[in-house]
Amino acid sequence: MKSTTYHIEGGDGVELFVRDGGNENGPPILFLHGWSQHHLCWTKQFEGPLAQDYRLVAIDLRGHGASDIHDDPEYYVHSKSWADDINAVIEACELERPLVVGWSMGGRIAQDYVHHYGCGDIAGLALVGSSTTLPGDPATIAKRRPDVVAEGMYSDDQRVALAATIAFVKGCFASTLSKMDLATMVGFNMLVPPHVRRASRLREQDYEPDFTAFSCPVSLFWGDAEKLVFREMIDATMSEIPHARLVPFAGTGHAPFWERPEQFDTHLAEFARETLGVAA
Repeated sequence: MKSTTYHIEGGDGVELFVRDGGNENGPPILFLHGWSQHHLCWTKQFEGPLAQDYRLVAIDLRGHGASDIHDDPEYYVHSKSWADDINAVIEACELERPLVVGWSMGGRIAQDYVHHYGCGDIAGLALVGSSTTLPGDPATIAKRRPDVVAEGMYSDDQRVALAATIAFVKGCFASTLSKMDLATMVGFNMLVPPHVRRASRLREQDYEPDFTAFSCPVSLFWGDAEKLVFREMIDATMSEIPHARLVPFAGTGHAPFWERPEQFDTHLAEFARETLGVAA
């Protein structure tokens, strides 16, 4: 289905790129991509059956893709800035209680939003390859492989950053990407400058006091061949948000929406029907 693109003003005056597609009269689903990624990671959802029934909105996060990129790291380290961006999208796009889908760091930004705005204006939250574990947790970092820790992606040496980015993208998947998919994903990862990668990934925000405020439905979409989010991180999240529901994907990595799009869309549609109702 056709989609339109435009910019809106987010927090701190940052211009955010928005792709708006699917069924314009359907209940809204808001997609938040992960660290160093791009709204195009949701292409299979925009081109799949979800687009028949739901309005699909995806953004490039601040510092990513076609959204504003600022040199000052201060634009990327404050929880309120990320939360304000999501609130601005909901208001400017007139999304009535959307289902928010956050992949990896996008799930953390959804937690930023709940921390500052609560759950009153959203219908539910789908965390994809995401957890409540802080990114700087030493035990988690120690278990991760060097390719997904990807410290080379913070380098200003483009040769180093490119090599690390290729390894990181490959590490996000359990299956082998096609040459075109790998080229596309490495390309949009390289649009994100090293200082944005560093500041946005390494910031710390403890949401534990807010977990009791997660009054909306929560589902955890998780691939059991994950290299970034381990099962114990999912278990900890389910302990902290007791009503959260686990939706596992056998044999997939960090991006089940790309590796198993039909299965992912089926489960997301089920969750959407529960939280949003059937599309008009």
